Amino acid sequence: MNVTSPLPHKKARIEIIPLIDIMFFLLASFMMVSLSQVVMKGMKVKLPTGKMGETQNKKDYVALSIDRDGYYYWDKEKIGLEQIAPKLRQVRVTTPEAKIFIRADREALHGNVTRMLDEIRSTGFLKVSFEVQSESLAGLSKEQ
Repeated sequence: MNVTSPLPHKKARIEIIPLIDIMFFLLASFMMVSLSQVVMKGMKVKLPTGKMGETQNKKDYVALSIDRDGYYYWDKEKIGLEQIAPKLRQVRVTTPEAKIFIRADREALHGNVTRMLDEIRSTGFLKVSFEVQSESLAGLSKEQ
């Protein structure tokens, strides 16, 4: 005897639209996380703002920082002004095309920045850039 169910029999289906939505969400999440993992070598200082700031490739670079109290930093290590030139000479031996990025606090004294620039130039490096914060990013950081 053949007994049939009063409920209609439906075949199972795999819905692909929700799967695609989840995959796009995961892709976007991983992209945002990977973009936020930019390695910052220099000390965190309040950079001055500029209109014509341009993003540069930071491959093979040295980050030198000056805080508002006049202390000098090599990447994130506190050093004296007289230690900058010997360290840069060592870098010049291994990577002569290295770029130098100066991160000076907006309240740092002009004389301190000039002394650091003189030390850098005395080692023969010509590719020196000053890091500034874009005006659009400066507006965002003030709001937060």
